[in-house]
Amino acid sequence: MKGGCGSQWPAAAGLLLCVMVSASSEGPVFTNHFLVELHKGGEDEARQVAAEHGFGVRKLPFTEGLYHFYHNGLAKAKRRRSLQHKQQLERDPRVKMALQQEGFDRKKRGYRDINEIDINMNDPLFTKQWYLNAEASYDFSSNDPYPYPRYTDDWFNSHGTRCAGEVSAAANNNICGVGVAYNSKVAGIRMLDQPFMTDVIEASSISHMPQLIDIYSASWGPTDNGKTVDGPRELTLQAMADGVNKGRGGKGSIYVWASGDGGSYDDCNCDGYASSMWTISINSAINDGRTALYDESCSSTLASTFSNGRKRNPEAGVATTDLYGNCTLRHSGTSAAAPEAAGVFALALEANLELTWRDMQHLTVLTSKRNQLHDEVHQWRRNGVGLEFNHLFGYGVLDAGAMVKMAKDWKTVPERFHCVGGTVQDPEKIPPSGKLVLTLTTAACEGKENFVRYLEHVQAVITVNATRRGDLNINMTSPMGTKSILLSRRPRDDDSKVGFDKWPFMTTHTWGEDARGTWTLELGFVGSSPQKGVLKEWTLMLHGTQSAPYIDQVVRDYQSKLAMSKKQELEEELDEAVERSLKSILGKN
Repeated sequence: MKGGCGSQWPAAAGLLLCVMVSASSEGPVFTNHFLVELHKGGEDEARQVAAEHGFGVRKLPFTEGLYHFYHNGLAKAKRRRSLQHKQQLERDPRVKMALQQEGFDRKKRGYRDINEIDINMNDPLFTKQWYLNAEASYDFSSNDPYPYPRYTDDWFNSHGTRCAGEVSAAANNNICGVGVAYNSKVAGIRMLDQPFMTDVIEASSISHMPQLIDIYSASWGPTDNGKTVDGPRELTLQAMADGVNKGRGGKGSIYVWASGDGGSYDDCNCDGYASSMWTISINSAINDGRTALYDESCSSTLASTFSNGRKRNPEAGVATTDLYGNCTLRHSGTSAAAPEAAGVFALALEANLELTWRDMQHLTVLTSKRNQLHDEVHQWRRNGVGLEFNHLFGYGVLDAGAMVKMAKDWKTVPERFHCVGGTVQDPEKIPPSGKLVLTLTTAACEGKENFVRYLEHVQAVITVNATRRGDLNINMTSPMGTKSILLSRRPRDDDSKVGFDKWPFMTTHTWGEDARGTWTLELGFVGSSPQKGVLKEWTLMLHGTQSAPYIDQVVRDYQSKLAMSKKQELEEELDEAVERSLKSILGKN
């Protein structure tokens, strides 16, 4: 178990970077990748050091002085550290620090078995076509600029080609279908095709050429097994912070994330990538607007797109390019939903290249639609400023036309501020039955430079232990009355030791609200057996702006609609009263 916010790596100014990582029960795995820091010198010096010790090297783009060393003569994964190579590097007077990278699991989302796919290999070169015209491609599995998918009998490596086709498949070329943003260019980043992921590979992948790549679409994450709590490590957090602050010439890299395929057994707020405020987390709906069986729900999901249909209509999936000259009609999962969103965001950038990463999130909130989306468990509600949201679908299905139209005349949103709204650090017992209810009253840093008046993201950073973590349920209610489900029951999670250590549960449901006032946190157990637990800490993190004119307009529109609705209700009540009186009079006569 690793956890907490203490780290040797610097955090982005004003941001809370917390991560909790569940270690493997079999012990750590060590890879052939090393993080190396030099005392001085640049890339030439690093290349010389690496060559002398038998390593290849890449500079990490998001920081100075840190390098990714890899040794092809070492096993890609083993249970024992390579002390010989670590000590060899550290004895070099030019090396300040050498850290062998531990491996961890990352899974592709929406992967389908080969038995569900028709195979027709008639063009083995097709797999090499979509990324050959993309100058930003790179293979972090083989450390070269050619991310060719490795052939396997189960088509495990078709995932990236399918996702890329959804975004950028060319129009009018008699090949498969057409991408959402068919004028866009796509770069292939190969990173998951090795036994284990490392922090340095992950960080390098999501920070690759951030001045050339606008949108990073990620259809992968921690295992969707309903019992994993995991997120980005220190280097990856630093890379993401650097991306949103410096990418695209300072406008910020746009990270699109598949919310997860764990279904009702999982909660995407336990996925530190999907629940990050730096990512746009995308869920999916099937073709008739209902919940897909694999959909995870959480308060951090921002919006949704469509994925596959029910089994009775197997061709109602996502049509896209496939390996070996094939096309497929069966791409599915949130893996298929996230690239559709990336394509919509590419269209918005085509309309207005000046959009920042936060502009894209605001546009998503304002233009997404409820349409026919519906879920049997989670109803549609409105927050304190009238924005309609759903715990599973976020603010609704993306509307490309509305987003592009609004993007054309969009004015960049005001500066973003971060405020610690308050903290509760006295341990509190969670009762076996009933709920632990805590309140925290905040002025949202009013009167200070970092005053947050209009909310964007809200984080409840929580440390809690329970006899069964999966039975824990956490809700938080804003001063304006909006209730966010921060954690739902996860029936497969039987952890009784690790709990949550400074885990940042995030909600987007209070978007645009006034943060000032009393926040309420409720913790209880949901399950057949009584459980016990202790809340050790709750810190309220508020992120937003001091001015947001369009939110004022949203509030005015909402209040106007409420007034009209109340007026209509009064008129209907009056009509009913008149009708009752008439019936009474006529009855007497």
